[in-house]
Amino acid sequence: MANLEELMALKGAQAAFRMNDRGELQEHVVAAGSVLTETALDLLAHMCVANNAIATMQARGWEASSDTKGFYPVDGFTMIGMEWSAITAGNLGVVVGNGDADYEAAYQALARQGGAG
Repeated sequence: MANLEELMALKGAQAAFRMNDRGELQEHVVAAGSVLTETALDLLAHMCVANNAIATMQARGWEASSDTKGFYPVDGFTMIGMEWSAITAGNLGVVVGNGDADYEAAYQALARQGGAG
């Protein structure tokens, strides 16, 4: 099982979560003082799974209709918002404040926790 506390140790981490393949929230941790709620994270998890599915469909379609390869498989998805970003890989995600976001460190931490596909 993933150690969400490692993800919460990332600079600016607001929340860390694990979801199933349908986007249902399975486990989560929220930083003290964060405005994120369990309901918001559940919706975010659904959105991440949906967007990952769309990106996968696009990657497979592009590879099938062109000579360009290397887009599939899609291992992660990042949504950059106005104040924070959600970074996911596999069934794990972390939400970080944009002022502190280190996307590479987040993907490395997600991979260490088994989030990479």
